[in-house]
Amino acid sequence: MAKIPSMHWEQLLSAQRLGKAKAPVGEQARSEFERDYDRIIFSYPFRRLQDKTQVIPLPEHDFVHTRLTHSLEVSSVGRSLGKHVGERVLAKHPGLGKVGYNAFDTGAIVSAAALCHDIGNPPFGHSGEKAISDFFREHPRAEDFRKLVTEKEWADLTNFEGNAQGFRLLNRRHYQGLQLTAATLAAFTKYPRESKIDEKDPKRRSQKKFGFFQSEREAFGQLAQQVGLLRVAQGRHDYVWVRHPLAFLVEAADDICYHLIDLEDGTRLGLVSYEETESLLAAIIGTRYNREKLHQIPYPDEQIGVLRALAIGELIQQCSDLFMEKEEEILAGQWDASLIDEIPAKPYLDQIIRVSIERVYRSQTVLETEAAGFEIIGGLLETFTEAVHAAAENKVTARHQSVLRLLPTEIHEEVGRLESQAYDWLMAVVDHIAGMTDRYAMATYGKLKGIALPGR
Repeated sequence: MAKIPSMHWEQLLSAQRLGKAKAPVGEQARSEFERDYDRIIFSYPFRRLQDKTQVIPLPEHDFVHTRLTHSLEVSSVGRSLGKHVGERVLAKHPGLGKVGYNAFDTGAIVSAAALCHDIGNPPFGHSGEKAISDFFREHPRAEDFRKLVTEKEWADLTNFEGNAQGFRLLNRRHYQGLQLTAATLAAFTKYPRESKIDEKDPKRRSQKKFGFFQSEREAFGQLAQQVGLLRVAQGRHDYVWVRHPLAFLVEAADDICYHLIDLEDGTRLGLVSYEETESLLAAIIGTRYNREKLHQIPYPDEQIGVLRALAIGELIQQCSDLFMEKEEEILAGQWDASLIDEIPAKPYLDQIIRVSIERVYRSQTVLETEAAGFEIIGGLLETFTEAVHAAAENKVTARHQSVLRLLPTEIHEEVGRLESQAYDWLMAVVDHIAGMTDRYAMATYGKLKGIALPGR
């Protein structure tokens, strides 16, 4: 009987940075994976998450989560998940300890990957992603670009994906300070495939979306080889791999936080009643829920905070147990589902999602923000792509020139490079808009459309 191919933890935990010499393991006070975390948290793209909508637009009278606070919380949960799993993986594979790995390494990898999991998301939440895709799919001007790019490049533009944009940011030359380790980059990539493949396998969670653009296609191939990811045998020319095992933990940390934290935000803003939230979180906590002890805490917000912490702890334990139950299948690339979908608390999480959809995600302020996001991002793309296209063809008018002056230097360099193709400068414009904060996007749109003037 033929031996089933399998990934190996020692290679999967590679501390090497792409294009760099192999890094030592366990010989420094601060590990390479901890350096990853520090590089991300001090980076400019990460700081911009402070003014990017998570779900609920920033209200004037209370605090809700931004992409930044969400990312910090996902990273914290990810560290706990990674360490829980790491302790059990090292117990099962003691050889890892002999070559210098410890449970803090897996915790640091998951924490760093989770910290930057939303770094590629554009302004206005997920509606921003849809707005970029819709511009290239639907806008009449976008037809001018379709004939200038390949079929796979067009799929990148018409199916814009924040995960792929994040991988692009972490690997582009303008952010050389990051250069994350192979293990962190692979754990970050929840969808290790390109945008257009011959046939998507609906049974594989990792193929639900895509994780890298054509511009980073070769970089991901090198990464996959570095950490030993298994290639999925689909179309001969498709770039599709199975997930890095720790990517399941990054996804679980994100799922845990957005299930519980969006509910908490909705409760604070009066969109969901306190009583209903208490009941939903108590169901997850199970036998550890003590109503009498909880209500000794005098303030409802603090009560919700305690319930949320207990629920997160329970979900971390359930996800860790399931991961270890499926560990051998994950290493063989045979198990490809969301941890959160197969744990005992799944029915209660489904209830939370139903409540969040009805009361939070479809609230008036969220819907208004989505509508504004489509208008603003579509307008920015229309104006900037028109000007850059004119520059690429040496047909710049005075109007185009005034718009071009608002664009960063790297876009002018991209257009000016002799080898630059339409895909390159279109992606450079998308980089600029996707990197904007909500407020900067609104301000820029207002100025371009003559709605607002500087200093007024």
